[in-house]
Amino acid sequence: MPVTPAPPRHASPAAVPADSGHGSSRRRLLEALKRRGASTLLEAAADVDLSRETVREHLNALAAEGLVARAGARRGRPGRPEVLYRLTERAAPLFPQRDGEVLAELAAYLLDAGGEATLKRFFTERARARLEGSRARLAGLRGHKRLEEVAEILIEQGYMAEVDGNSLRLCHCPIRHVVSATRLPCRAELALVEELLGRRLSREDYLPEGGTSCSYRLGGARRR
Repeated sequence: MPVTPAPPRHASPAAVPADSGHGSSRRRLLEALKRRGASTLLEAAADVDLSRETVREHLNALAAEGLVARAGARRGRPGRPEVLYRLTERAAPLFPQRDGEVLAELAAYLLDAGGEATLKRFFTERARARLEGSRARLAGLRGHKRLEEVAEILIEQGYMAEVDGNSLRLCHCPIRHVVSATRLPCRAELALVEELLGRRLSREDYLPEGGTSCSYRLGGARRR
């Protein structure tokens, strides 16, 4: 089978940011694997100009992080087939992504084109689907235990939720790019959280207005 050609030496600058938690050698290795799609140990060592043993150690460390996995083998020379290594889906966020910005542009375009009702329906139905998927986890839970479980659900959805007494803090907004174009998703998400808790919420802080979090204090029972 033909050997995959080495990536061009004039390739673009490092794509994996320096603050990714990986040293320069591992960042170069991640980038080399990204360019090739799959590499043998020898190819990877040549691409990053390091010894095979050093690259093997880096690959093992990256595999332990879930960023690299084996992808079969290639028989390119006499002897045993050479193992191929590739990046996993978990490595994708290490590389530049613009999907959030594109979604914000799409939302703004739809609003300008008179599609506010369509957007509102989308966010409402999206929240409703997540509500149905979470009901079983909340069955029988009341008070603080229910609040903590709702926070855990929101953490799994990327919100970095925290419970502080009778308040719920969302320290990160995973849909912040869309929120920069329209507050429709905020309304749908608030309705979702109130439905999950069975309580009304009063906002105390708001990320889109410069707050350090989206924070809510629990009020009385939500009307059915």
